[in-house]
Amino acid sequence: MKIKRIVPNIASAQPERAEFFYQDVLGLDLVMDLGWIRTYAAPDRREMQLGVASQGGSDTPVPDLSIEVDDLNEALQRVRDAGITVEYGPAHEPWGVHRFYIRDPFGKLINILQHE
Repeated sequence: MKIKRIVPNIASAQPERAEFFYQDVLGLDLVMDLGWIRTYAAPDRREMQLGVASQGGSDTPVPDLSIEVDDLNEALQRVRDAGITVEYGPAHEPWGVHRFYIRDPFGKLINILQHE
């Protein structure tokens, strides 16, 4: 299993408020806007991203981190083998990802996903 990217997520009731700071001031590109989440990326390094979201999608909480992998089934098996509780999913989401949520040892909510 390979890690493709790691995206920190910021919870906000108004994700659109991120535009001035992250796009206009810092120069990041808006690469995804689903209303409830806006994802910004470095213009020359698309794998360097930041999400600002009012929810985690499908009425889930906003995860602290999203980790994209190339093999979700392997990631899920590793999690289960380690005895870690899956808090959400696995689920196929309407925006084109297959994912599940777990908590890390520090209590942070982690979204493990693979694009379909």
